[in-house]
Amino acid sequence: MAENKQDDVKTLMPFGAKNYALMGAGLLVVVVGFILMSGGGDHTVTEFDWSIYSTRRITIAPIMVLMGFVIVALGIMLRFPKRNDKDVE
Repeated sequence: MAENKQDDVKTLMPFGAKNYALMGAGLLVVVVGFILMSGGGDHTVTEFDWSIYSTRRITIAPIMVLMGFVIVALGIMLRFPKRNDKDVE
């Protein structure tokens, strides 16, 4: 009886461990992209801070954020084959 309940729970789980790991990695890439996008020098009224136009903020950070979103989407969409306990023995 207990095995039947465990089998029912396994079939109700929408994602496996690999899916959650992939989504977590994608979220980490998104956070790193936003961290790369942030920052800057001193903001004063009399001087303009040209570091806002750096390659890191204009090119690299948005690409990282988009890659993170793609990785999260893949984590949601991909289906990994289930491992049978009978095959392991």
